[in-house]
Amino acid sequence: MLQSNIRRYLKHGTLPQLRVFEASVRLGSLARAAEELHMAPPTASVQIKKLTETIGVPLLEQVGKRMYPTQVGRRVYEGCNEVFRVFGSLEQALQDLKSLGGGELEIVVISSARYFAPRLLGAFAQQHPAIRTSLAILNTSEVMERLRRNQGDVYLLADTPPSGELVIQSVVASPLVVVARDDHPLAARRNIPFAALAREPFLMREPGSGTRAAALRVFASHGLAPATRMELGRSESIREAIHAGLGVSILSRHGLGVEPERVGLACLDVEGFPIESHWQFVYPLGKHLSATTRAFLEFARAEARTLARQSIQGAR
Repeated sequence: MLQSNIRRYLKHGTLPQLRVFEASVRLGSLARAAEELHMAPPTASVQIKKLTETIGVPLLEQVGKRMYPTQVGRRVYEGCNEVFRVFGSLEQALQDLKSLGGGELEIVVISSARYFAPRLLGAFAQQHPAIRTSLAILNTSEVMERLRRNQGDVYLLADTPPSGELVIQSVVASPLVVVARDDHPLAARRNIPFAALAREPFLMREPGSGTRAAALRVFASHGLAPATRMELGRSESIREAIHAGLGVSILSRHGLGVEPERVGLACLDVEGFPIESHWQFVYPLGKHLSATTRAFLEFARAEARTLARQSIQGAR
């Protein structure tokens, strides 16, 4: 709600009046102010009269051949310069947003992309160092909640169903694999039946995780249920539990590094795996993307595959 003590300034086009007043004080002459502003002297005089009526006391006085501000006029002069500085800063900020000279970019991503997303955002920031970037890493349900509330600029999800309410841009493949400790009895086998996997103690992601939903779907497609041993809230926690010999799990291949066996893990050759999956940038249909966001999405289209390979190396 507008403060009641400024309402009078909003009724009569105060900004043009301040422009004439500022020039009159700075130049010491209403006629010179009118000339600088390319308006007729009577028009400039009317603007000063309206501003004086709005303030309620005289703002200018003629001493000899020069015009000076009154005591109140000096305070108004200071105030109008403050207003002009604010508008100048606003205009510069808007130009920065339009031209990638500055601005902000907030990316909200699912946790399976925790290695990939920082590399992608960091590489973009190196090209545009004036842009302030932020990254939120959440599970799928939390990302979807941010999306529903329009809290962020763009969102990274996996296998988002087609929707008339969303714009979806595929970024890179992110296959899901079955992971076990490298000395697990199934690690040396090939063409493992899915039923054999279903008999293994299974480490499940928490409710709301996209990886959990994908795991439950694949088990359901075989008419089976996982033998869930425990639920864990992060992929890193599941990896540690696998190292501890507590079971097997389904994880994003991007979280395992180039050679999983070098960190004591193995991707099992299970029927139907790897499961094809894709990371996608998503935003609501009708959302007005800033120039910064549009540039980031173009950058992602060009660089995502290369950076995804690097993220696998960085996950070791």
